[in-house]
Amino acid sequence: MKKTFIFLSAVILLNITLFAQEGGKSGWELELKRISLNLTSTSVQHAQRYGGFADSRLSADGQTLIQGYGNLFAGYYAEMFLWSNNLVAEYGRTEIRPADGSPATKSENVDRITITTDLAYRLWEIEDFLGGFEAGPFANLEYQTEFTTASSGHRKQVGRARGGAKLFKGKYIREFYLAGVLEEDFTITPYSTNFAWETGLRLEHELRDGVKALFDAYFRDYVYRSDERNIDLDYEIGIEARMDVLVYKNLSVAPFINWYAAQATNFGGLGQNLFVGVSFSFSRLFIAAGK
Repeated sequence: MKKTFIFLSAVILLNITLFAQEGGKSGWELELKRISLNLTSTSVQHAQRYGGFADSRLSADGQTLIQGYGNLFAGYYAEMFLWSNNLVAEYGRTEIRPADGSPATKSENVDRITITTDLAYRLWEIEDFLGGFEAGPFANLEYQTEFTTASSGHRKQVGRARGGAKLFKGKYIREFYLAGVLEEDFTITPYSTNFAWETGLRLEHELRDGVKALFDAYFRDYVYRSDERNIDLDYEIGIEARMDVLVYKNLSVAPFINWYAAQATNFGGLGQNLFVGVSFSFSRLFIAAGK
């Protein structure tokens, strides 16, 4: 038993030594990963008078759609760990002004603020497999809320703690993880303590100079909750695919598709939200980590 322990300790120390020799990023990195805006507006005058005309451009309902997204990253690369901090804010709203003069209707299609701090142990660095990546255990804390109160009268407030293992910072595999999740949901009373398992994948590939394809997905499956409430979910899935086309310096045009689905615990029928569009986005690296 003692010999086995010494052998395993030697293997771990060898891995650490090899990693230190190979090197990698070090120091602080600050990056505005993406800030984007999708805005469309349709304004129609005297639509009722032109209701019988064949051209729908004269009789359409007035509409305004606005959707904004921002992602700010601050990370510290040390020899054996990566400390990442992310702020993600996203909001979208649609307003429809009926041609018959009835009151306008407004609806939110996305409303999310997420703050995450993540500590990953840089145990291994793989260079010659799937474009290379780093791997190791990780733990993070996350807080999720909203800009406005939902139509139900509640504002989402959830705290999460995750722990597991992941591959990260690769050429193609930006992140792939499997984790257990402890969740505290403060949205409505009674508050609920939930347990879940979660997996996520983020891929990135530069198709050619100035054109980059990105894919981001996660799946969370709840296995226990301390209180049964009418807003509880059995599981949820989120998928986003995007192609960034660099137009000028840090400005890009990005066609995208975003799909979110969730299954409630108290009734059947999968709730889904599908959003397809094109957005203008801006990104900038303020501070680059050293080598």
